Amino acid sequence: MTSTSVSPALAPYGWDSAWADAFTPYDAEGLLPGRVVRVDRGQCDVVTADGVVRADTVFVTPHDPMRVVCTGDWVAVEPAGNPRYVRTYLPRRTAFVRSTSSKRSEGQILAANVDHAIVAVSLAVELDLGRIERFLALAWESGAQPVVVLTKADLVPDAVTLGYLVQDVETTAPGVPVLTVSATLGDGLDVLSAIVGGGTSVLLGQSGAGKSTLANALLGEDVMEVQAARDVDGKGRHTTTTRNLLALPGGGVLIDTPGLRGVGLWDAEAGVGQVFSEIEELAGRCRFHDCAHVSEPGCEVLAAVDSGELPVRRLESYRKLMRENQWIVAKTDARVRAELKRDWKRKGAEGRAAMEAKRGRRQ
Repeated sequence: MTSTSVSPALAPYGWDSAWADAFTPYDAEGLLPGRVVRVDRGQCDVVTADGVVRADTVFVTPHDPMRVVCTGDWVAVEPAGNPRYVRTYLPRRTAFVRSTSSKRSEGQILAANVDHAIVAVSLAVELDLGRIERFLALAWESGAQPVVVLTKADLVPDAVTLGYLVQDVETTAPGVPVLTVSATLGDGLDVLSAIVGGGTSVLLGQSGAGKSTLANALLGEDVMEVQAARDVDGKGRHTTTTRNLLALPGGGVLIDTPGLRGVGLWDAEAGVGQVFSEIEELAGRCRFHDCAHVSEPGCEVLAAVDSGELPVRRLESYRKLMRENQWIVAKTDARVRAELKRDWKRKGAEGRAAMEAKRGRRQ
């Protein structure tokens, strides 16, 4: 059996014939295939057919945040050595990317080769629908299938109230499964386990959303440390400080992540469009193909707002995320910057012309 065979040791972590084929050139070099289960300060833990090994990632473009090794990557690692090095990673099938909080306009990869993006949202605090939309935009853009999990459902004992909350999220997340789960009582875990049992899933959400508790429930044991959320705002401390990849006992792989305070978009126009698919569909029927949905005649989006079909909050959230995405893309693309400047000048001129016309009619 060659190292690229679908070995029993790697199969639980998602190794398949397609990954084996992609690894063939590195197999010829005597390198070992493995999956990154954790990254910490330039080093990573890699699960291989020989067990978990510690390796250095210094040779894998450490100064490019979009090309560093991350949790979920399949890599080619040296069979021996002290230190041992990761030589490269295999082409990613999917990648969950957000913009960094730095001023350098860089993307940060949170997890790779993910099939399901589980967005954990606590019912212990008031729902932030805008934040859910933001997480979903990044999830759709990554290529993974998003799933919204409303955690701590036992804190909403009234079935009618819970139903309204679920309905609000379903309206916010078209085409996305919305589950209610109580890890404490075990409610809803069977449905979630069935979803995560096929492929790799990443757990996303703010601190205090119950991700680590959910991870422990899916794992069937207390692997992840859990801390109580603050009563005042429902937020928790960063229980998870690194991204950890864990094989689930019922099949599938789970990546638990630290709580995310900021989830800035990173070139996620398609993801935003997917989240607001009803607005995109309406926009396709507007009179003008470049309609900004502000005051243009024949705007189907504004007509839907006026009729009550489209909530104003949804349109405002759509505009906000599209503007943010344009801004982050423009910071890294001179052509886009130039196009935006021309567009702003055109709209400014149109606005001034409209004001002059109004003044003319008043005289």
